[in-house]
Amino acid sequence: MKTTLKKMLFFVLLLPLSMFSQSVIKGRVVDSGNAQPLAGVTVAITGTKTATSTDNQGNFTLKNVKNGNTITFSFIGFNSQTITYNGQSSIEVSMVAGDKSIDEIVVIGYGKVKRKDATGSVTQITSKEFNKGATPTVENLLNGRVAGVQISTGGGPASGSAIRIRGGSSLSASNEPLIVVDGLPLSGSNDGTPSGSRNFLATIDPATIESITVLKDAASTAIYGSRASNGVILITTKKGGKNLSVEYNFQYGSGKNKRKINVLNAKQFVNAIETYYPDLTNQLGIDDPTTTATDNLLTPGIIEGRLLYDTDWQDEIYRRTDYVVNTLNLGGSLFNKIPTRLTVSNTYQEGLVLTDRFNRTNFGLALSPNFFDNHLKLNVNANYSNEKNKFAATPIGAALRMDPTKPVYSGNSDWGGFTEFLLNTTTSQLASGGTRNPVGNILLNDNSSNVNRFFGNFQVDYKFHFLPELRAVVNFGIDQSKGKGVNQTSKSSSVAFSVDNGTLQSNKLGNYNTYSSDLTNKLFDGYLNYNKKFGKLELDATAGYSYQKFERKVFGSGNIYNQNEAPDTDTAPDLVLIGFFGRTNFTWNDRYILSLSYRRDGSSRFPKDKKYGNFPGASVAWKIKKDLFTESKVISDLKLRAGWGVTGQQDLGVNDYFLNRYQTGNPDSQYTFGNSSYIVGIPLPFNNKLKWEVTTNYNLGIDYGLFNNRLSGSLDVFYKESTDLLFKEAPFADGSNFSNNGPQNIGSFTTKGIEFNINADIFRDTAFKWNLNFNTSTYERRIKELPAGGDLAVGGIGGGTGGKIQIYREGWTPNSFYVYKQLYNAAGMPIEGVFADINGDGIVNENDRYIYKNPDPNILFGFQSNMSYKNFDLAFNLRASIGNKLYNNVNSANAYTNFLRDVGSTVGNIPTATFESGFASSGNNVIFSDYYIEDASFLRVDNITFGYTFPQTEKRKSTIRLTAGIQNPNFLLFTKYSGLDPEVFGGIDNTIYPRQEQILVGVNVKF
Repeated sequence: MKTTLKKMLFFVLLLPLSMFSQSVIKGRVVDSGNAQPLAGVTVAITGTKTATSTDNQGNFTLKNVKNGNTITFSFIGFNSQTITYNGQSSIEVSMVAGDKSIDEIVVIGYGKVKRKDATGSVTQITSKEFNKGATPTVENLLNGRVAGVQISTGGGPASGSAIRIRGGSSLSASNEPLIVVDGLPLSGSNDGTPSGSRNFLATIDPATIESITVLKDAASTAIYGSRASNGVILITTKKGGKNLSVEYNFQYGSGKNKRKINVLNAKQFVNAIETYYPDLTNQLGIDDPTTTATDNLLTPGIIEGRLLYDTDWQDEIYRRTDYVVNTLNLGGSLFNKIPTRLTVSNTYQEGLVLTDRFNRTNFGLALSPNFFDNHLKLNVNANYSNEKNKFAATPIGAALRMDPTKPVYSGNSDWGGFTEFLLNTTTSQLASGGTRNPVGNILLNDNSSNVNRFFGNFQVDYKFHFLPELRAVVNFGIDQSKGKGVNQTSKSSSVAFSVDNGTLQSNKLGNYNTYSSDLTNKLFDGYLNYNKKFGKLELDATAGYSYQKFERKVFGSGNIYNQNEAPDTDTAPDLVLIGFFGRTNFTWNDRYILSLSYRRDGSSRFPKDKKYGNFPGASVAWKIKKDLFTESKVISDLKLRAGWGVTGQQDLGVNDYFLNRYQTGNPDSQYTFGNSSYIVGIPLPFNNKLKWEVTTNYNLGIDYGLFNNRLSGSLDVFYKESTDLLFKEAPFADGSNFSNNGPQNIGSFTTKGIEFNINADIFRDTAFKWNLNFNTSTYERRIKELPAGGDLAVGGIGGGTGGKIQIYREGWTPNSFYVYKQLYNAAGMPIEGVFADINGDGIVNENDRYIYKNPDPNILFGFQSNMSYKNFDLAFNLRASIGNKLYNNVNSANAYTNFLRDVGSTVGNIPTATFESGFASSGNNVIFSDYYIEDASFLRVDNITFGYTFPQTEKRKSTIRLTAGIQNPNFLLFTKYSGLDPEVFGGIDNTIYPRQEQILVGVNVKF
């Protein structure tokens, strides 16, 4: 009995020790739907600062756990989960997908906010939601994903894009949005693109991007003031974590051209020549079947009555392409103290046109340590890229015109071995006119470039120890690029020379010129942020200062083979932007939110008394759910938003247009003073009254969530008006300046529209998951005022005598088509050169042109689908544009039977569309007929991707995902447009670079 009492006493003494002993728990977190590991899950002891996160395999180790502690597992997109620790050595937790938007943090200007507290029109897309497939540049990740954002991308490798948020806000100045990477605003205008670079965003590696946030209304963008009229795109790059992670991604694509302009084949071409120009048949060897055509204009394509060649010149300039991406991501904690992310990648992409290729190598480093119990946070982002390009000449127009009965190669060494139009095959004398060999044009030209770019920032974020509600943030940034290249055309190329009395032998200089640029963008931001709750009131206030300086130097050597050409150095004046900004958010009882912002900006592009502009913004939000639907099981979220704001525009170009400027005259035109001669200085037009272009924006929106946010989205209505529009070339009154045109503030225009998006988790808590996202938008632009109510002709076109096909007119959409009304015969065929007498004066002339349609779509759609079942997944995304019109300049410039006879008594091919109109000539204003305005509405699937994931096992400590897909499938493009592609920015189709269809395969490995 005594022994028993001793044992019981010993146990009682040890019990408190066991209760307070600390242990280590290990475990793994997986997705309940497919049993795949979840990386980045926060694992924390509830109510303490003790926490860790899962690695790429979902594994975690949590120290200092006591019996009875509650452990919380939280991850964006999943419902939080808790367990009680009772001495387990290891556990496995299955997390259930939930509403990802409840606590999601959204990046805004100079700060962050929870999505549920956002008062403006803000959309954030994370890396998991990015477009899949071939995404060589940043904008490819976003295309079709955000309501109100229209992105038109060219078909070339890493080609540039026109990005329009809510239709843009200017007529003549830049309409591109402001791009901000990790707090560093980049220059997206021409002065921000290095010489030799494909486009402004081509040097940024999409693999380093964690999220993209689009600020659309002025209430959100006003804090960026002078550069936010066209919206703001905030790019946040990936950061490191505590645990070591290794990720390797490989992608390969093979592409082909699937769309061509229909032109005559060799047989059709010969028949057309015989029908319309029988006098030219001897040149084709038709009149004399035995001719060798040695004295004819062309290398023979027909001998003894036989067609030797049927050359499809479009096929000859295009090729099968390769696309290869290799990316290595390393993450972890350097020295067990500094979260670090290192990304190394290479992207190689070939264009459809022969020799066209893009090769980019990127290095990205992110360091994000914190000190003093998270009071001091440092962020270092450094990105280096090397972009190597081989730009191909793109003689797509020549490929449409070249004689299909002739071969690519003739063996004539004088012209690189390529078939050309010759006056005499013995002397190889080049004809003064006619189409030059498009293949020779490409292969005898070398335009190569090398661009090095470094950009990054160093940010210090300090939370004061004596006042933790107050933070001081200082941000230093730099963006520096050096681009250089050479453009060399062989002496054997037929396109490098001017004609001298029909003879080019003495002019065989060829062309060799070099070019370079040195661009620097320096930034300093500093601001204070104060955040504190006073009972039911939460106050979040920010005030700061920004300084940014852009330096630019561009050089071009001219043709060094030509002594008459001098080099040109363009050292543009530095651009300096300074700003004072502030924002205050008031939140009452987590229901009512008021946000006020203000920015005063200065730009060196304006005269002293006009340098500064003031840009206020205000917005309110009401969380209706918390007041009116607290018990509703249907409505899980409902918030009403309203905003107003003013933003500015100063991006008219790189010159100081308000200063008296001069340019030197022609060296041959000098004046003599005494015994010396002087080059004349010519004054340039200027305007010392230039001022800010201003856009005022109104926005009303509602955010909603239904059925536990299985359905969620937003609806926005907006109206904006731009005034004091900046024009680089606007008419001056006669005699009032040094030119009839120059820089001015003139006119105004408005844009109004509606945006809607919905995200639906059709299935999310089962093995089969299906998420759909749909967005749509419509907008209407109208010119409200122009100087003296006059019209401005815009939209230059090729063919015939050229001219301009679009117009700015009060009360109409910018870039509306200005054409003649075509008349038709009883059979429904257009009558050549016969138009309606619109004004009824009995004469058909320029006064009878009228406005007919415009390039703006009536409505835009974007649709994405993501499905998964266990280890399988399938995703696709499509876009649609309804109501947009295109001017078919390919047909208007080429589709005439008279064009079978080319310049210099040569021959040229024509589109088969010629015989649909029956037009013989481009004369009599035919080129301005509304016959060439076509419906360019389209529905296209951008990408389909299928994947399978091999999960981690006990033997294999990695996950492997295999993918296969198709990019830009031609058979899934639906349109009535007769041209090459209906998606042409600006409304004028003039032989654009075709988009390639690619088959893609890839592998992703995570350790």
